[in-house]
Amino acid sequence: MKDTELINHAKAAMKNAYAPYSRFKVGAALLTKSGKVFTGCNIENNSYGLTICAERVAIFKAVSEGEQDFKAMAITASGSKTAMPCGACLQVMAEFSKNLSLIIHNKNGRVIKRKLTDLLSEPFGS
Repeated sequence: MKDTELINHAKAAMKNAYAPYSRFKVGAALLTKSGKVFTGCNIENNSYGLTICAERVAIFKAVSEGEQDFKAMAITASGSKTAMPCGACLQVMAEFSKNLSLIIHNKNGRVIKRKLTDLLSEPFGS
């Protein structure tokens, strides 16, 4: 799958974001090694600690459907700055795929490509 296709899946997911507090919508699209795509959007809560990021929604959907081998994830956000994944999302990604490719896109069309290990060099683990 081309990067642009995965970004388009993330953009579509972003439309479902529930972000009444920050007004910052995020969408993610996770490509599994089997070729399936799982999407997620951020979901905020008035109790901020209960908010969940788009990246973890996509991963949790994939795992709940039996997928645990991931190839790439596209992330897009409604802001003009590039939204890098938070530490919690990076750690969840590392649980399943230390070699995950990240395609990070913003509304201005800028794309940054990184490996998960570039952003989280020493994840928790055994």
